[in-house]
Amino acid sequence: MALLRDADFNSTPTKKKRALTREELDRPGADRALVSEFKQLKLEREAQKNWDLFYKRNSTNFFKDRHWTTREFEELRACRQFESQRLVLLEAGCGVGNCIFPLLEDDLNIFVYACDFSPRAVEFVKQNPLYCPERCCAFQCDLTKDDLREHVPESSVDVITLIFVLSAVHPDKMKLALQNINRVLKPGGIVLFRDYGLHDHAMLRFKAGSKLGENFYVRQDGTRSYFFSKEFLAELFEETGLQSVANDYVLRETVNKKEGLCVPRVFLQSKFTKPSQSQSS
Repeated sequence: MALLRDADFNSTPTKKKRALTREELDRPGADRALVSEFKQLKLEREAQKNWDLFYKRNSTNFFKDRHWTTREFEELRACRQFESQRLVLLEAGCGVGNCIFPLLEDDLNIFVYACDFSPRAVEFVKQNPLYCPERCCAFQCDLTKDDLREHVPESSVDVITLIFVLSAVHPDKMKLALQNINRVLKPGGIVLFRDYGLHDHAMLRFKAGSKLGENFYVRQDGTRSYFFSKEFLAELFEETGLQSVANDYVLRETVNKKEGLCVPRVFLQSKFTKPSQSQSS
């Protein structure tokens, strides 16, 4: 199964997960056997290589620039104490910069740390004509094991974005990634999250031989994707010491012109905050 491309988002959040249709419940192989442990270990070892090959194949052309982020996440504008305050942002899993460059163009009082698992993706960011070391610092990082504090000062970041990133991490290692970003987030800072939700069309398209675990699948190119329930995500963040501000499913429909289908998309859009020192004491 191929990775579905980004879409522009403008949908109404909902507390309820999407219910499966009878056809979806009865689809052939809906309850599939898991990929072998040998292959799962191989996929984990080769995770970085597979994402690097993804960017080698697609260059900067796969994802659209995410001009919707400031519309969907008002904190990118509203969290300043005064209008001229410089906002410090970390985009964890920046890809080739589809989120950060629209933000840098739109907001002159912002400094962005940007990291990605793929060295090739980071090089694409640095080669972008809009990349300026005075306003952006891009670096390669495995969020599950590389200490972000080697590049980002502890407790220095106002806003962290996790946009279609955590789903690519093995569920057993997601907490490690969140602990890592928590160390560089300021008390009172916020994490903005958007990713694949439970029963998204992309999840239902996987064929036999793709299932790695509960809600966790591998694509044909070796990249992996987890599909989140709001309960699982809330527990994950709370165990890391981050408090939920908002945590909702976003339901929408997109047209697959190639297949002539209107398909249901499900995303999880959430906001979590790091308690201030007065709150945590």
